[in-house]
Amino acid sequence: MFYSKNVPGWERVLRIVMGAMMLVASIAWFGPTTMGWAIGIMGAMAAMSGLFGFCPACAMVGRRLNH
Repeated sequence: MFYSKNVPGWERVLRIVMGAMMLVASIAWFGPTTMGWAIGIMGAMAAMSGLFGFCPACAMVGRRLNH
C-alpha cells in the first residue's frame, strides 16, 4: 500500500453518503451547467476519499489515525 489511511470509519461512511448525494444533486438539479459539473466533481472526490480511506488534504495538514 502506498498510503496510510487517515480517515476514520464513521467519516468514511459519511463521505460516501454525502458524495453520492452531491452527485445526485448535480445531475437532478443543476444538469450540465458549470455549477452542476463543479458539484459533481466535488461529490466524486468526497466519495473516492471515503472509499479509499485517504484524504490528501488531511495528509497535508498531518492528520493520522491512532491505531
